Amino acid sequence: MGEIQSGSDLREIAEKTQAQVRAFLSTVMEVASGSAPGAELSLLLLATSDLLGCGAHLAAITDVVPAERFEPDAGPDTDVDPLRAALAQMFDGFDDYVEVVDPVLGAEIGPATLSGDLACVVEELARGLAHYDDGHELEALWWWQFSYLSSWGERAASALRVLQAVLAHVRLDVEDDVAQEAEYDALHS
Repeated sequence: MGEIQSGSDLREIAEKTQAQVRAFLSTVMEVASGSAPGAELSLLLLATSDLLGCGAHLAAITDVVPAERFEPDAGPDTDVDPLRAALAQMFDGFDDYVEVVDPVLGAEIGPATLSGDLACVVEELARGLAHYDDGHELEALWWWQFSYLSSWGERAASALRVLQAVLAHVRLDVEDDVAQEAEYDALHS
């Protein structure tokens, strides 16, 4: 499955992936800090969409197998609890949602949170970035690919769906008189 890649191709993919990871992490941190009032949903929607494109590319290539058969210690895991709490506060009223647990295996639904989804993605990406920053590019790429398939890809896809749905509700759920006035203005401008 996927296209066979050479070592230099994999390093190039790792370089592109780390840039996308840094952009996503920066956007999530910026939004969680409250420094983008009014643009939070749009920024997260764009960053998550871009990240999922990057993840799809990782899934499309052959399995990355680092030279060493063990994962070097990349240091302590990133503490995402403060981020999760900040996002949960920001998403108060729509943080909790339900989803189909595994749409391939059945229709069982389970609880999820948008803040938890984004925090999970951040945690997985940060772990790969720690490998990358330690000079272990192929280890980082292996981690990003593996964790995309096992966790962050699904969590990011779920978050994207919720972000899009909330943004649609914010933009489209308006009172009839407001919608009629906007339609009138558009037709007579």
